[in-house]
Amino acid sequence: MIFMGSVLANLVMIPLVKAVGGSAVQFTSKTFDVTAMLPSQIFSTFIKPIGIGAIAMAGVIGLIRMGKIIIGSLALGFKGLGKAGKGEARETLRTDTDLNPKTVLLIELVSTILLGCLFFVVCMFSGAYSFAQSLGYALIGMVIAFFLCFLFTPVAAEAIAIVGVNPVSGMTLVTVVISSIVMATVGLSGKPGIFVTLIIGTAVCTALSTSGALISDFKIGYWIGATPRNQQIWKFLGLAVASLVVAVVIPLMDQGYHFLVEKGGQLVSNEDVLPAPQANMISAVVKGLMGGEEQPYLLYGVGGILSIVVTILGLPTLAFALGLYLSISLTSAQLVGGLVAWLVGRSGRDERVREARKNQGTLIASGMIAGAAIFGILSALMRLKETGYAVKYLSVGVQFHEEPGITGEIVLRPEGLPWFEGLSGQLAGIVMFVLLGVLTYLIAKWGAEKEIQG
Repeated sequence: MIFMGSVLANLVMIPLVKAVGGSAVQFTSKTFDVTAMLPSQIFSTFIKPIGIGAIAMAGVIGLIRMGKIIIGSLALGFKGLGKAGKGEARETLRTDTDLNPKTVLLIELVSTILLGCLFFVVCMFSGAYSFAQSLGYALIGMVIAFFLCFLFTPVAAEAIAIVGVNPVSGMTLVTVVISSIVMATVGLSGKPGIFVTLIIGTAVCTALSTSGALISDFKIGYWIGATPRNQQIWKFLGLAVASLVVAVVIPLMDQGYHFLVEKGGQLVSNEDVLPAPQANMISAVVKGLMGGEEQPYLLYGVGGILSIVVTILGLPTLAFALGLYLSISLTSAQLVGGLVAWLVGRSGRDERVREARKNQGTLIASGMIAGAAIFGILSALMRLKETGYAVKYLSVGVQFHEEPGITGEIVLRPEGLPWFEGLSGQLAGIVMFVLLGVLTYLIAKWGAEKEIQG
């Protein structure tokens, strides 16, 4: 379905916009000469906003579908809160031992206070707000973050336990909308308001992801007889390590790939290296509510209507919406990967062999994803000045030019060599792609034989 969304965007929508657009189209206070625009320009200007609207509506539809689970988990959470501390003392089995609720509450309070301190510093040092105003905004942000985390984490946990799906995107979108409206209503706007809103969304998104992962850990722990208390302790330590790693990797990736690039004298998102559909969707929502920027709401609405139609047809809404947003070069690769998975999962003499090959294929694909991420980080390192821009000497078919960026830093601009951009390079890429698929099939077949043999 992701590929079908891309097909609609590239083979229907782009030609349609090109056909009906004129030489002086007024849109979002700007004038576009659609007749002179390239397909890639039409896609980024008119089609991607439709994809953003479709993704947002897909998240809302997901929440509506899980309405019973959400309401039930919220009611259970409030009910449990009311009964806290009223139970009779009894001996607890090791496999039923949790962290002391007081310890958990203390961690939550410390985290919330640290969030409030961050909000206060951002508002205060922006120069736009007084001490009292900054303190008030920090307190309001703390309350919103704590309250929404408290409300939504049981939803994520129960959703994973019942249907195996965590509605992170939809609930993060709801969080951002609520936070934006509340903070804008009390007077916080501009860059400080956007920052505070995004941090609240980040906190809730992290809480949702963690609760969903933890409930899966508990399920596995129950099967093997683990102690929930120990699982919770190690989960906290894992979160701390992950946070430290992310705090290093994201700036490193930014220095290597430059998430912001100059276009028209402004810094905008570099979507060539960072498509990030959900992130750009949330960015559009926040900027529209708090940044004062004019947004293509008409196109967002078109995307929302498309998601509703796809839902009525009984098709995977979010996958289709992502296809509207992502480049067809990405989604076509996913289509081929799905085809290879289909072939691997249906080859073999009996059901046992087919299932074993399918499992091996999943492991191989997981390794490819992890490997691609690791090589992405290594590539970012090789783009740094400290490594002598080593990527210039290791890339095949691409040469890099050093150019000054809008903020004065050196930016590496890639440019494909003629042989690489031409027919020979395209054929070489296709051959390597086919070899990758064949190799995946052969390794999955070999691994399945080893798995069956014991």
